[in-house]
Amino acid sequence: MKLTVTYVIFALIASIANFAAQDVATTIYGGVLSIPISVVFGTGIGLVVKYILDKKYIFRFKARNAAHDGQTFVLYIAMGLVTTLIFWGFEFYFQYIFETKEMRYLGGAIGLAIGYMAKYMLDKRYVFRQVLP
Repeated sequence: MKLTVTYVIFALIASIANFAAQDVATTIYGGVLSIPISVVFGTGIGLVVKYILDKKYIFRFKARNAAHDGQTFVLYIAMGLVTTLIFWGFEFYFQYIFETKEMRYLGGAIGLAIGYMAKYMLDKRYVFRQVLP
C-alpha cells in the first residue's frame, strides 16, 4: 500500500511539473501552435521528473553506468509512447470540446491517471527489471 501511495504522489508531482511547464510555454509563446508546443514541452518535463522519481524511489533501480542509464531512459520513453497518446488524446479532446485551459488540464489529468496506471505495469515488467551480470 505504501508503494501505491508513493507512486500516486510522484504521479501528482510529475503532473504538476507537466502542467506548470505547459503554462510557462504558453506564456512565452502565444501563437497558433502554442497549445501543441506547450503539451510536448510539458510532457518532456513531466517525463524526466517521473523517470528520476520512479527509478530511485519506486523501483530502486541502479544503473551500471551512464550508458546503461541512458538505455533504460530510452526504454522508459518507448514504454511511455502509448500512455502518452492516451494522455494527449484526453487533453486535446478536452481542449477541442471546452476551449479553456482549465478543462484542457482536467482532460490531461484524466489521461495522465489512466496512462500512469498502465505505465507502472509496463515499467515494472520491461524497464526497471534488475538483470544482474
